[in-house]
Amino acid sequence: MRCYSSARVLATLAYAANSVASIVTSRATDILQPLDIKTFHSLNRIGSPVVSPSQKLALFTTSYYDPTENKNTAYISCLDIYNGNITRLTENTLGTFVSNPLWFDEETIGFLKKGALYKQPLYGNTVPSEVFAPPIAISNVMYRASQDMLTFVASVFPNCTMDECVLVKQRNAMRTDSAMVFDNLWARHWNEWMTMEKPNVFAARLDRTGSKWSVGPETNIAAMLPHTSDPLNRWSVDDYTVSPAGDNMAFVVRPPSDNMTWATNVDIYLASTKHGSRPRLLTGQMNGTASAPTFSWDGRRLAWLQMETPGYESDINRIFIYTLATRKTVAVAYDWDLSPHNLMWSRDNKSLYTVTGSKGRSLIVQIDALTGHRRELTTTGSAASIRPIDDQSLLFVHSDTDKPADIHMLNTQSQAVQQLTNTNAQTLRSVHLSKAEDFWFTGAHGDKVHGWVVRPFGFNRRTTYPLALLMHGGPQQASTQSFSHSQWNPNMYASAGFVTVVINFHGSPGYGQNFTNSVRHKWGDYPYVDLMRGVDYVTSRMRFIDKTRMVALGGSFGGYMANWINGHTDKFCALVSHDGKFSTISGYYGTDELWFPEWDLGKPWDPAGRAILEENNPNAFQLILKRPRAWTMMRRRGVPAQLVYFPDEDHWINRAGNSVRWHTEVLDWITKWTNTSAPYRIR
Repeated sequence: MRCYSSARVLATLAYAANSVASIVTSRATDILQPLDIKTFHSLNRIGSPVVSPSQKLALFTTSYYDPTENKNTAYISCLDIYNGNITRLTENTLGTFVSNPLWFDEETIGFLKKGALYKQPLYGNTVPSEVFAPPIAISNVMYRASQDMLTFVASVFPNCTMDECVLVKQRNAMRTDSAMVFDNLWARHWNEWMTMEKPNVFAARLDRTGSKWSVGPETNIAAMLPHTSDPLNRWSVDDYTVSPAGDNMAFVVRPPSDNMTWATNVDIYLASTKHGSRPRLLTGQMNGTASAPTFSWDGRRLAWLQMETPGYESDINRIFIYTLATRKTVAVAYDWDLSPHNLMWSRDNKSLYTVTGSKGRSLIVQIDALTGHRRELTTTGSAASIRPIDDQSLLFVHSDTDKPADIHMLNTQSQAVQQLTNTNAQTLRSVHLSKAEDFWFTGAHGDKVHGWVVRPFGFNRRTTYPLALLMHGGPQQASTQSFSHSQWNPNMYASAGFVTVVINFHGSPGYGQNFTNSVRHKWGDYPYVDLMRGVDYVTSRMRFIDKTRMVALGGSFGGYMANWINGHTDKFCALVSHDGKFSTISGYYGTDELWFPEWDLGKPWDPAGRAILEENNPNAFQLILKRPRAWTMMRRRGVPAQLVYFPDEDHWINRAGNSVRWHTEVLDWITKWTNTSAPYRIR
């Protein structure tokens, strides 16, 4: 089949404002079915484990979507860590949704439902009872038994209690106009406009006397932060943690300032949970992003992740440890060239556990808190949600390209891994999922670049197949060998009949910070060269790929790259651009995070910056090469194109029903223009 000189393009908009590991033959899938759209969206999704005080049990949520009824459901189960028994604790009636499981004691659990806090005995057929029904919804609830203290996040107006905020809302509802007036550029972030309501963190005493518990007056821990003159751009708590004893809290805030749109400064404050304590700034000497604070189990130290380069959102994360008694901060593992994602202390307080991207995997790494010595504890797939049980074992959530996420237990000494849950065993018993097959090739700048291939359902090497190239966002992000429930799961394209190719081009983390940094000023250069050389490498070695039937798809930066590809090559029969930039110039003026284009490309009024923006501008090359890409340009000039618009979404597709439609439109588009008969009926 011949492709037109200008690829057909499907533009999807969500906006509210990869050496061969194995060979799969058709005989392996004779009795199995492909992962179709409906089955994919009905899979169970498992939450992070919450370990009990005795470290013998763990709570976790299971959520799922019913495509027929278009309803989401989430319920809580209890896992006996040592015998593997699983007991469902809350109802799983379709449409019922609970979250934020926690332990009040070894026999009583808590959870959130519709913004209120409930309790339920662990044993017996009892119904949950309400503990705290605040006037406004709360989230991220924690409980510390030694202090009988609840902490939570709630969005409030300046100088207001939660009750008073309800009255303010009522008065605002009676306004005769809807105008919003801003002086600060930080007027909107993604799909949220700046309002007077800001998330703050609260503490309140929980009285557990008798059968009916009560919650005392809440204390706004963030209320003692320095005064700001602009209420629309005041303090907003992004994340927090509480010491095991409940006496201290650390929280993450972006400090209000005139430069919030072009500065990446995010700070961590330490505060006592007692009323009237002024928070102490721990990161005042640094102007990068701080994140992921975590207390040691003895409460004596606080560790966090810290970027040090101002204005660079993809800088390497360094590990810092603060000792509360001496008020001194030290860096550990500073020589590490990979960027950790989160932190958790070992139970003996001697080590830190983290998950870091490494060559397309997300691995658990143990770091000596004194020497910085590192040891990789896992080697495959993608790990998340580390929860230490004792000095030698921890729970974590693990997935792989062909395995949805489940809870596993890791022995940190032997590195033996045991799977404890199998939440999709029944659904996937008759479904085939392909594994990732790694390959390396020489890309831009002479560097080795990593990718993997996922073979199509019913693969037979005597047959030829179309190719689907999936391009990740960022560009300083990376595809990982995990089971994603997003729009970019390789098995969804393999199940539709495509050899699916994933490439971690220049800019991707997990290959050293220099590799990540190299994409600066080179958006249209290094990633594009990597992708084209990667496709050439795969097609030259895998003769079962039909080079005349190739498509490329991407979201965010991957969408930008789809636009760039359309102005530079005729390799592809069709393209899918999801929320991708078409113009780097207009994109600068439309973004809420100016630090991103200013660091990666430049400022459009600065001559040097303007030149870099134009060098990397897909729009400029569409005009020069007469391959129209923008929606209006394509339709006006007769290029086959389709726009799929979701007015109730943001940069991502979050609603399951919308995701079903997204997959239907995209898979229908790429099978149509590659003349591919999918193994199942897409529409």
